[in-house]
Amino acid sequence: MRTRIRKHIRTAKYIVYKETLIDFKEHFWTFIGAFVGVGIIGLLNSKYFTANDNLFLIGSFGASSVLIYGIINSPLAQPRNLVGGHLVCAIVGVTVHKLIPGEVWLAAALSVSLSIVLMQITKTLHPPGGATALIANIGSAKIQSLGYLYVLSPVLSGACILLIVAIIVNNRTSYRSYPNNKKWYRVWHRYRR
Repeated sequence: MRTRIRKHIRTAKYIVYKETLIDFKEHFWTFIGAFVGVGIIGLLNSKYFTANDNLFLIGSFGASSVLIYGIINSPLAQPRNLVGGHLVCAIVGVTVHKLIPGEVWLAAALSVSLSIVLMQITKTLHPPGGATALIANIGSAKIQSLGYLYVLSPVLSGACILLIVAIIVNNRTSYRSYPNNKKWYRVWHRYRR
């Protein structure tokens, strides 16, 4: 029993140590990716909408940025999960809002829980997607008035912008590769030569 506990403690120490190493190159590229990705969405938002509209910038894109620029090897950060998770959740969020428009607490709880299950079923689990479904129900009146257009813009357009920036920025160096797929890695490096 003690040896198992010691083994788990050693494993936990290794994981905590490994995850807290200071690698300035990684931090630099994480910063660049998140800044450019969210910056492009924000720029589009400021050019076409007033500051009160915020139709392109939704909170779940900040959480997606943590995954796709900060922990790029995570299965939850891969393109299928990023785009698919946001789309599934946006569709569920809008649908639930249309079915239960008056009860925010019920619509919010139902949309988030259904979104999680549908992401599991479709193998597109992306944690920020839960916020995307929630925003469809608790967002401003302008977001709620979009209806199913919310799925296309800001959700699909924003996820695609984040994905394009992630592919460009995360593959600028030899030690970062995104998406984390061997076939993609071979194609990308053949193209870069």
